[in-house]
Amino acid sequence: METPENKNELKISREIFRQSPGTVIAIALLAVLSTAGTLALPLTAAALIAAMQNGEGVVPFTLLMVGVGLGGALASALSTYLLSRVGEQLVGTVRTRFMRHTLRLPLHRVQKEGNGDLAARLGSDGLQLKSIVDVGVMQLPMAVVTLIGTIAIMAWLDWVLLMVTLLSFTLSACGVVLVVSALRRSFLHLQDNVGHLSQSFLYALEALSTIKAYRHESATSKRLGELADRTTEAGIHTSKLGSLLFPVINLGQQVALLTVIVGGGIRLAGGQIDLPVLAAFLLYLLQLAAPLLLSAMGLGSLQAGMAARKRFNNILTLPTEADEDPQEGAVLPRRKGDFALTFDGVEFSYGENKVLKGVDLSVPAHGTTAIVGLSGAGKTTVLALIERFIRPESGHVEVLGRDVSQWPVHELRGRIAYVDQSCVLLRDTVRANLAVGSNTPVSDERLCEVLIEVGLDEWVHSLPDALDTELTNGVDASGGQRQRLALGRAILADSEIVLLDEPTSHLDSVNEARLRDTIARLAQDRAMVVVAHRMSTVQEADQIIVMDAGRVVAQGTHGDLVRESPEYSDLVSGQLLSDTV
Repeated sequence: METPENKNELKISREIFRQSPGTVIAIALLAVLSTAGTLALPLTAAALIAAMQNGEGVVPFTLLMVGVGLGGALASALSTYLLSRVGEQLVGTVRTRFMRHTLRLPLHRVQKEGNGDLAARLGSDGLQLKSIVDVGVMQLPMAVVTLIGTIAIMAWLDWVLLMVTLLSFTLSACGVVLVVSALRRSFLHLQDNVGHLSQSFLYALEALSTIKAYRHESATSKRLGELADRTTEAGIHTSKLGSLLFPVINLGQQVALLTVIVGGGIRLAGGQIDLPVLAAFLLYLLQLAAPLLLSAMGLGSLQAGMAARKRFNNILTLPTEADEDPQEGAVLPRRKGDFALTFDGVEFSYGENKVLKGVDLSVPAHGTTAIVGLSGAGKTTVLALIERFIRPESGHVEVLGRDVSQWPVHELRGRIAYVDQSCVLLRDTVRANLAVGSNTPVSDERLCEVLIEVGLDEWVHSLPDALDTELTNGVDASGGQRQRLALGRAILADSEIVLLDEPTSHLDSVNEARLRDTIARLAQDRAMVVVAHRMSTVQEADQIIVMDAGRVVAQGTHGDLVRESPEYSDLVSGQLLSDTV
């Protein structure tokens, strides 16, 4: 049975034949014709020389030689074009598949790989991958066929001169093997350096405002420059190895040419061979360098392509979130009850840092539950566990009466609306950003109602294309506007559970009051879970959960907790819960 890893592994030949079987057959036929023309051309030249020696007509042999040469060249050009087109199509397909697969990986795995390194695989590795098609699929095999055919014909013409030729090339062949082996390691090292540089530069761009505010441009530039220098050194080393291929082969050809001329002259003078045979042999010898060079350089390019393929497969063979879903047809138990969410002895760590320590909590199916606590108490981690961005190390997380591991991830998140701290927006239209979580098309009237509810109707109508305005570098939203758009998205999702992580952090008092009214209205028929620091948001909650150092230390209403929970009282009296940001 094929495992998910085997199924997802990138196999170049399979992909090419699946996409363009007819084109591949045409390329193979054209390549065979081109190779046949290449092998036949020296023999037609020998026939022409023999006709000239015998005083026969040379026109037929001349036309034959021109026809063979032109036919081979045209077949080669057409096969090369078709092969290049197939290669571009393959790279496009792999890039699409890579992006689709990456978006379905667990969040922690994507964060571990790094955005910059993933982008480098999509860019430079994609270009290197094409070399497998350009060289490995047809050109390298045909070069090998040409090489074998040339050697076979040379043996038929004069095996003694062939032995002299092969001995001359032996030393250069050993050198080529060593160079190609070193090239593969060098290409992998270079691609890793490119990915690291891309990741570091991306981090710098994300933190650019902080870098500028603290006048850190020079130090950041220096660090990035050092990474760029290491990448340059890796590139120079790779180029150095690649530059050895042609001289090594050329040296072997020159030595072989000199020995064949001397040896051929001796054999011609002794009558062992005639002039047409010697001429044909020399032409094959000169022609021998082309497939040898293509084979050697092709192997170098192939090493780069195989290194790129390996880096793609490192991601493509990773299990997606859906791979962790319960098996189709599995019995999925669901307890009846009044709780939307339940945590039972949940523990979780980021590396060596224990973030949650035996967390027990429950959230009713209706009403507002606020989660409060000092920074680092584990509040956002609780939300991530509910969304199954991460998995608990021990204990159980239940969503709507079912363990989170027993939900198909797509169905689970269809029951939950989530607004994170950064209120991330898509680089798309206002309409697309609002409707991203909706299962059905949303009418303009409904979109406008939601915009009024979150206080963005005037701003959206002032944009160049209103709902169809793209939020790009030219038209961006402020922190508060982004937050309210994300809230509008959660409202439209119409989910049974709504998770809000710091929903009022960028809002003024007017819009905060509007948000509280929205939360109160939504809480009538669904569970609202709010991680908050503002007292005005917290004290109106139906239930407050107090977290401290990865534990739930209290759970109740504002009035109860003020009287009974020292931790909550400290948060209030210490102004860690306040009416200001």
